[in-house]
Formats: sequence, structure tokens, C-alpha cells
Amino acid sequence: MSEPVVAQMGGIPVLILKEGTTRRTGREAIRLNIMVARAISEAVKTTLGPKGMDKMLIDSLGDITVSNDGATILDEMDVQHPIAKLLVEVSKAQDDEVGDGTTTAVVLAGELLKEAEKLLLKNIHPTVIVGGYKRALEKSIEVLRGLARKVDLEDEDTLKKVAMTAMHGKVVAAVKEFFADIAVKAVKQIAEKVGDKWVVDIDYVQMIKKQGGSLLDSKLVYGVIIDKEVVHPGMPKRIENAKIALLNAPLEIEKTEIDAEIRISDPTQMELFREEETRMLREMVEKLKSVGANVVFCQKGIDDLAQHYLAKAGILAVRRVKKSDMEKLARATGARIVTKIEDLSAKDLGGAKLVEERKVAGEKMVFVEGCKNPRAVSILIRGGLEKVVDEAERSLEDALSVVADVIEEPYIVPGGGAPEAAVARALRDYAPQVGGKEQLAIEAFANALESIPRTLAENAGLDPIDIVAELRAAHEKGLHGYGVDVFEGKVLDMYAKGVIDPLAVKIHALRTAVEAAVMILRIDDIMAASRLEEKEKGGKGEKSFGEEETGTEF
Repeated sequence: MSEPVVAQMGGIPVLILKEGTTRRTGREAIRLNIMVARAISEAVKTTLGPKGMDKMLIDSLGDITVSNDGATILDEMDVQHPIAKLLVEVSKAQDDEVGDGTTTAVVLAGELLKEAEKLLLKNIHPTVIVGGYKRALEKSIEVLRGLARKVDLEDEDTLKKVAMTAMHGKVVAAVKEFFADIAVKAVKQIAEKVGDKWVVDIDYVQMIKKQGGSLLDSKLVYGVIIDKEVVHPGMPKRIENAKIALLNAPLEIEKTEIDAEIRISDPTQMELFREEETRMLREMVEKLKSVGANVVFCQKGIDDLAQHYLAKAGILAVRRVKKSDMEKLARATGARIVTKIEDLSAKDLGGAKLVEERKVAGEKMVFVEGCKNPRAVSILIRGGLEKVVDEAERSLEDALSVVADVIEEPYIVPGGGAPEAAVARALRDYAPQVGGKEQLAIEAFANALESIPRTLAENAGLDPIDIVAELRAAHEKGLHGYGVDVFEGKVLDMYAKGVIDPLAVKIHALRTAVEAAVMILRIDDIMAASRLEEKEKGGKGEKSFGEEETGTEF
């Protein structure tokens, strides 16, 4: 426990921080933070690359997650230390922005701090290291842009290779070509041109998971799958050339907002009251019929009597459809969501070749297929085990994200640690031009970058020293496309092997890693208030995070 912060005023000690507050300052604070960051980095390091291992995470309820996706692992880990939480934020930022490269970003942040620690031991000030890292980052991005190749968006073969690279080493690796094909078709279908730029929002790719069958039973639907069943058994279960109405209004008589009392003195009045309700519901259904709708998706409820009239009219109806699904239906079918049934007109209807209720894994679902030019699509993911289906969804999300990245910014770089090796070599040439102590920080940055090919080699059971030496030799000869082929255990041309990453993923991983490392290096004082539980327990129990023992725990 460190001493409380005390100021001396005329011989009287004045307590500045509350009792129970722990404080770490200077080198000790930086050393502790680096140790925690490296522990997190080491935890995900073994998952990097096609030969990376998986992690099993068990939460407090006993639910199991098996994954080698960096963002998922860190998200599921119940970390305590604030620096550990900061690295979880790094992976989330990477995942939200580009959808891939989360492990790379965290491993790089850990390696940058490891290299910085060596410089700190040589009495180089953290500010000098931060300055060197920032200059190295700018140079790295410049080198990466010089390495990148432009991609034609019609070149589906290259887009598939990008998707397959993202799925290497995942559960779906055996069927990665099949999944890559689905990912490319889905992203190309929802891509939109805004001005002279392409924009892809992968939220418009709906993923429905159903256990059972094999991964190869997964399919892409040019439309939307609604995880609901048709409301009435008397309704048709299949409608071709569907005219679809989307309603954000209930097909039922709503109760009044205020408490109202209706006094009935005669039984015939009761009958009239019921008849009026029936007439109103019949009018709603007649309105749907008159505009030509034969399929209705309703966000609210549908009254039993309205269901009866809809069934008599031969209209297929689904109720309580999620808002997000309604938006996807509107984009896919071209229909307009109507909030007042009286306003519905024929031009508000959407179209689909087929609307059908099918049974998938024992559950009924409604498939809206064959939309003319859908701006939203669906992927039905199948698999033998629930955990396999979950991991298949995560892999497919990565594949969709990287294809979307290439469509939005059409540049690619080789995979297998090739860009990191090329940038490291360029930085070693650049460092002497900068000179001074910053030169050492830039060289440290180059060493940290080489940890990516080194880790790829380690995870594949290869000799990392031999591989990095071979890789350096190849890049000295100007073979900038050469990276680590973990399957053959050699340094080969990654473009020829079809191992390709989007430029956007690499640049973003570098940026987030440097931002995290810089933030951690600039902290030289940690003041932690005492925990509430400790006060309640009379100061016993858990230690605060500033104490030594928490260094290896996260």
C-alpha cells in the first residue's frame, strides 16, 4: 500500500486524497501499466493467423464461447484492471470501424509497449518515445499506401480471396470458398453509390442462425427471412408474385387512451357495439384487398377476427415483426412502411417473386425471396453444433466486413506479415534521417511490427528466428509481396498464394495500436479511490488495482 498524499503546512500534516486511496507514480506506474497491457496482448497472441489456437471462455452463468476472434475473446473476458479495459476498447474500436484485424491491433499495442519499456530502462523519456512512435506511424502509413494495389470492384476473384483470408484458421476454414462466395454476393448486392464513393452498411445483411444440417446448407437469400410464422392456419403458406404491404399499425381495435365507461341499457346496443367493431376490422381488410396486397407484414398485433377475414381473402399475414426486419423488408421489396392503414395505396406495396412459410430446424419461418433488386439480403447459417453456428456467424461477419472495406476503399496489401516486414525495413532506413533519441523509438517501432510475422511463425510451430531472417532477406531484394506461408513453412509471394488484406484494415490496426500505446506511456500517476466493498468489509478483502499482485491478473 503506498503512502497517502500528505502536504506539510507549518508542521501540520494535511491529507489531500481520501483515506484508502492508493497511488503509484513515475516509473512504477508506467511499468505496472505496461505489464498489464502485455499480459492482455499475450493472451490473444496465440490466436493470430491461420494456425492460431482457439480460446474457451466461460461466463459467470456457465455459458461457453469458443472463438479465436480477438474482439470476441476480449469482450467476453471479464477484465478488472483499467489498462486491460482500455485494450478491450482498442479491439472494439477496430471491430466497429473495419470489422477485422482486432488481434493484430492488440498484439501490436502490446509489442510497442514492450519495446518502449526497453527504452525507458535506458532513461529515455516517455515523451521522446511518443514523438518517435507518432513519426513512425506517419511513415508507416505512407509506406503502406505505396505498397497497396488498386482493385477493380468487378474483380470478384480478388474480393473472394480477401474474404477467404479473413476466414483462415476459423471454424469455417474447410468451407471458406463457399462462404466467401456468399459474402461477396451479399456485399455487392447492398453496396450503394453516394456521389462518386461506394458505401456499404453490412447491417443490411441479415444473419439468421439455425442449428442442424451442415455449414454447406447455409444459403444466401435475395430478400429477407422473418423468424415468425403465418398468423392463421387458414392462410395460404405460399404466394407467388407477392404484393407486399408493410404496416406499422395494429389490425385491431385499439382501446381508448383514457378510461371510458360505456353504459348499455339494452342487449341490442351490445350487439350493435360488437357489429361496429367487426365492420371496422372488415373495412381494414377490405382496404388491403382493394389496393391489391396479398401479403401483409405487421409490426403490431392482428386481431383474431381480422385474421379470419384475411384468411378468407387469401392474404398471408405475419404479425409483431421486428422494426429492424421491417426496415430490411422495405429496402428489399421496395415497399413503404405505412403507419395509418387508411393512407395505404397501391404504390406503397413492394414486390417479391415468392413469399413462403418453411420449416427450418423444427421452427417455422417466412422467406421473402426473389426481390428484383434488393438493397437488403439475408444469410441463413446452418451447422451441426450451436457453437459452430455462432463461430460461423462471427467468421462471416469478418468476411463481409473486409469485402465492404475493399469496396469502400479499393486497395489491398499482401497478408502473412508481408506489409509489416516491408514497413519495418523502410523505418530502419528512415530512422537515421531523423537522428537523436527519436531514432531509437522509430527502430523500436520497426521491431514491434516484426512481431506479427514472428507470431504467425510461432503459432504454426515454425522457427521464428529463421522465418524473420528469411523474410528480411526477401524484402532487402525488393520482394515486398513476400510473407510467411504457415502451411508450407516458407517465405513466399502472398499475392500468388491469394493471401490478401484490405489496406483499410492494416492502417486502422496500426493507428489504434499506436493510440493505445501512446495513451498508456503518457500515464505517470495512478490514483485509485478505495473500493466501496472494502469500506463495507472494514478495509478487508480485495486489493485495489494499484497493488502489485494484480499485475498478472486481468
